[in-house]
Amino acid sequence: MTAPAPVPLRKPPYPPRRGDGFWSSTLHAWNGLVHTVVHQPNMKVHVVSAILVALVGSGLPLGLAEKVTLIFCVLLVFFAEILNSALETLVDLATQEFDEKARVTKDAAAAAVLVLSIGSAVIFAALLVHNWETVVANVPRIERQVLFGLPLAGCAALLMRDRPRPWSQDALAFAAGLVLTGILATWTTSAVFTAMTVGLLVLALAAARERGRARAAAGSRATKNPAAT
Repeated sequence: MTAPAPVPLRKPPYPPRRGDGFWSSTLHAWNGLVHTVVHQPNMKVHVVSAILVALVGSGLPLGLAEKVTLIFCVLLVFFAEILNSALETLVDLATQEFDEKARVTKDAAAAAVLVLSIGSAVIFAALLVHNWETVVANVPRIERQVLFGLPLAGCAALLMRDRPRPWSQDALAFAAGLVLTGILATWTTSAVFTAMTVGLLVLALAAARERGRARAAAGSRATKNPAAT
């Protein structure tokens, strides 16, 4: 009795990735994060909220447990929104027409993000109330954080705003955000939260560049095939 011939492996129904190493996988993960920021309006709100949380963490002398809790809440909301985006894309790929189950799936995934967002806001408020004496004792720090932090959050929001504009405006907004971050870093109480602010600002810039490339590609396709527009 002869052994059955081996069944050839089927090719995946999608183009192969450019690399399988650690750095290539990291790049693909980064692209997925940027894609979520570009195409999910709620993710833009989460990024701005995370910057505001980072401003609180770098402005108030909180304990280690409070800092870890704030960072964990931010990461958990980001994680849920990214999964929600992936699930929505998967449902759209599998469903070509309206289906009630597809709607329920999307609504349930969005509800998970909403629950985590509300829970994170409650935890944030509870931490402030629990450390109210620290908040009152650091009113000058809070005023400085508000004075420079709100324009910083505005720079990130401008970078993520889905409006056509020259690249020079994005570069100016990013530069202004870095300057404001540098000013805030001179009296920060946590280098971790300062680094987190810089990372979120870089993420906003990457989203602006990705949006610009997508618009340029769409314009190029429209120029090459005007009948399709």
